[in-house]
Amino acid sequence: MSRFAAPIAESIWDMKYRFKQADGKPIDLTVEDSWRRIARDLAKVEKDPSAWEDRFYDALEDFKYLPAGRITAGAGTARNVTLFNCFVMGTIPDSMGGIFDMLKEAALTMQQGGGIGYDFSTIRPRGADVKGVAADASGPLSFMDVWDAMCRTIMSAGSRRGAMMATMRCDHPDIDAFITAKSDPARLRMFNMSVLVTDAFMEAVKADGPWELKFQDKVYHTVDARDLWNKIMQNTYDHAEPGVIFIDRINQMNNLSYVETIAATNPCGEQPLPPYGACLLGSINLARLVSNPFEASAALNQGELDDLVATAVRMMDNVVDASRFPLPEQAQEAQNKRRIGLGVTGLADALLMLGLRYGSEEAAAQTEAWMKAIARASYLASANLAKEKGAFPLFDKDKYLAGGLVAAMDDDVKAAIAEHGIRNALLTSIAPTGTISLYAGNVSSGIEPVFAYAYTRKVLQKDGSRTEEEVVDYAVQMWRDKFGDKKLPDYFVNAQTLEPAAHVRMQAAAQKWIDSSISKTINCPEDIDFEAFKDVYMQAWDTGCKGCTTYRPNDVTGSVLAVSETSESAPGEQPADHVADGEVIYMSEPLERPQSLEGATYKLKWPDSEHAIYLTVNDTIINGHRRPFEVFINSKNMEHYAWTLALTRMISAVFRRGGDVSFVVEELKAVFDPRGGAWMEGKYIPSILAAIGGVIERHMITIGFIAGEGMGLKTDPQAEVMAVGEAPRGKACPSCGQFDMRMIEGCMTCGSCGHSKCG
Repeated sequence: MSRFAAPIAESIWDMKYRFKQADGKPIDLTVEDSWRRIARDLAKVEKDPSAWEDRFYDALEDFKYLPAGRITAGAGTARNVTLFNCFVMGTIPDSMGGIFDMLKEAALTMQQGGGIGYDFSTIRPRGADVKGVAADASGPLSFMDVWDAMCRTIMSAGSRRGAMMATMRCDHPDIDAFITAKSDPARLRMFNMSVLVTDAFMEAVKADGPWELKFQDKVYHTVDARDLWNKIMQNTYDHAEPGVIFIDRINQMNNLSYVETIAATNPCGEQPLPPYGACLLGSINLARLVSNPFEASAALNQGELDDLVATAVRMMDNVVDASRFPLPEQAQEAQNKRRIGLGVTGLADALLMLGLRYGSEEAAAQTEAWMKAIARASYLASANLAKEKGAFPLFDKDKYLAGGLVAAMDDDVKAAIAEHGIRNALLTSIAPTGTISLYAGNVSSGIEPVFAYAYTRKVLQKDGSRTEEEVVDYAVQMWRDKFGDKKLPDYFVNAQTLEPAAHVRMQAAAQKWIDSSISKTINCPEDIDFEAFKDVYMQAWDTGCKGCTTYRPNDVTGSVLAVSETSESAPGEQPADHVADGEVIYMSEPLERPQSLEGATYKLKWPDSEHAIYLTVNDTIINGHRRPFEVFINSKNMEHYAWTLALTRMISAVFRRGGDVSFVVEELKAVFDPRGGAWMEGKYIPSILAAIGGVIERHMITIGFIAGEGMGLKTDPQAEVMAVGEAPRGKACPSCGQFDMRMIEGCMTCGSCGHSKCG
């Protein structure tokens, strides 16, 4: 009998977490094999590995404890990948050589699968003097463009693009350009961006006072603080970025304020980290710990929670020793502080099982109580680990006990730390869990509300037929199993129907007992008044949040999937006979290659190459419509052999998966060659890869797979890519083609396959 609660959960495991040979043959035959692989690898650093392996397996079993995707996919595989999800890189020097040294470090980190964060406030503003060369500085935004281009060329581990966070202080002279940078829909798309907001700035905003923009003590401009705040708010209102990070609050509440200063976060914001700081992530699945759901006696099992937290802390501490690191500085930072980020998922489902409406005062109080219990259990477990294995190397008892979350702990927790020290400097964080929540049976993600209670997923089979799967929220499925078709109670609310204030209330309640931070998106209706929108951020500031990220549908990022409030079905659930203009198609397995295929061969002559490149694109026919199936690239020039072979295999593998594969063209055409491109037929082409992308685009237009709109690349109505459930308004997922991209926990995430640029 399968351990998976739904077909989509098994699909996510197979695609993202199942250990396979290079040729795709599974090594993990079952999910139990995956759990055993992880448990064995994390237990190997123990004095008695066999005893701890079984305890670790028990924690993983039935998806009770969910290590982050990097651990689940990488532990025990001997692959050259890091098990840490995210890093903040070193401080960027204000020199050309230092800046490009940092770029190299970023590339090496992303190559192993780590998301990265950078503070660009350390680079002198545009127009400042550059001593010794009689020139003006180009400013931090110009170098962010370089980082963005680098990120586009590097595929991180797990076949995901690397994710990046850029921060800038609110008093940097180029803050205006930073705030407005992403109003250009083509610029800095690989970055999430946040402004580092200080206490002094917030006080100036409230007082409607002046604000100095300065660099290295030189004042460049003086502006009105409220005008600058309104500019941040307006761009966020219009374009969903930049986010806001309350940086002084983060540093004041940091357990390690005596030994580090934080100026950046990881890509989704839940981990404020010092230079070269790294954090590994994992989540307690609260939805699995509720007994007697939907009954008056429903309760979360406190004893089971305490035991599970203690085991999870030990597992995560072992990851510090078991993981590889892209850079030695990251390894040293991790070893010196042994920072971990234990969080939760399934919170909204657990609240539903207790009959609590997400966002209500009662739900916020219950959330705060659960977070306090997890923090208490975590700190006690880490103190016990310190008794057994030693405290983190930079532990200073008097300074550590005096600040941060430790100061708010119960006396018995402080006493344990005072006696034994503590193994992990920081322990709690609430990270994005979009993919692992699907893997765990579609439990609600992180501390977010349920996005949609049910939706239809269509899968294209090898023979061209289609099957339908209903993807149902975990708590809703439990309700159905218990009560059949009985109507859902009115406390079943979703992300579309919640007031923004309800989101803020939940984030603030959780933040009280989280020593790092929280990745959460406050969804706002498209027609929210601008003054009401600004008030969301003031509420976040006034209630003690460490940052704030909102999402309001806009023309740049698109819209989330709409949910009809007048539907007779549950929110997010469509009637069985509801079909829109089309359907999104997924591939259950790659199509098998027929004996013969029709195609076309194109000759491409790159100006700097002696020999031409011949590119063949073969097509298959599904339900009477042509779509690209495979690509071959050949040339007499052996200099290109390795990468053309790799490109052939990668593009062909993508084509055989189905869905909207036009993104391949967009990605290829965006690649630039630092040595320079070439002029071809009166048009500048930035690289030979971009030229290949142009050839594939021409072929797709010729066969009618896409419309001939250049980089607009709209899918042809006759192609095999259509929308499910309702007319799409947002962008298609670049992984599966589903028009189900949502802003969740600070990142655009696919609700169907879990694809997210935040790793």
